[in-house]
Amino acid sequence: MRKETLRDVLEAQQLRRALVLITPLGGGDEQIVHEEALDKNHVHAAPIKECFRTGRSEIIETGEGEIFLQAFLPAPRVMIIGATHIGQVLVRLAREIEIEPIIVDPRTAFATEERFRDVDVIAEWPGDALKKIGLDRRCAVVCLAHVPDIDDEALGAALESDCFYIGALGSSRSHAKRLERLQEKGHAETGFGRIHGPVGLDIGSVSPAEIALSIIAEIVQDLRSVAAE
Repeated sequence: MRKETLRDVLEAQQLRRALVLITPLGGGDEQIVHEEALDKNHVHAAPIKECFRTGRSEIIETGEGEIFLQAFLPAPRVMIIGATHIGQVLVRLAREIEIEPIIVDPRTAFATEERFRDVDVIAEWPGDALKKIGLDRRCAVVCLAHVPDIDDEALGAALESDCFYIGALGSSRSHAKRLERLQEKGHAETGFGRIHGPVGLDIGSVSPAEIALSIIAEIVQDLRSVAAE
């Protein structure tokens, strides 16, 4: 890898920008393709999109010889809004599949290191916390506080970002009221379809552990499909 290419890759990693590095194995110029700038008409668009979808690198045959597609993807994150029992299970499940969990909850009685060991716990309002952390294309936001002021603030921040997943706990009736509040606060109705509400895949979940399982499954589903769009 040339020094200039290495510098660009390191900068992209610091900025949490996903890229694929194309290297002709028979010699030739390297090329960097950023996920958000992938041209659908690129000669290797299909395998590059697959690299973004899976995070796996591969060697492919072309008419001009073999090329190496090397994926550099930031670790996906899940911002868990609400230090709840469901959140405790969701933290464990996320770690199992190498998604970085972060807990955000201004209620200091719930957002404690004792309840969430070895995980970043931010006892601040979501608007401030998410602004500090930064939301990008590899971030999911899951609202579990079930407190309108807390969840709505997080949803507002998520809707203004390009995070790949937004979900909120609650019934269909609660979700309808939630959308009314968001619209009253000036958020565009066109973005409301991005919110999974009720959150999680419909697996008939009842317990906190089952609800967390349905949520993480839906997050993975969206994570693996977003690059294929």
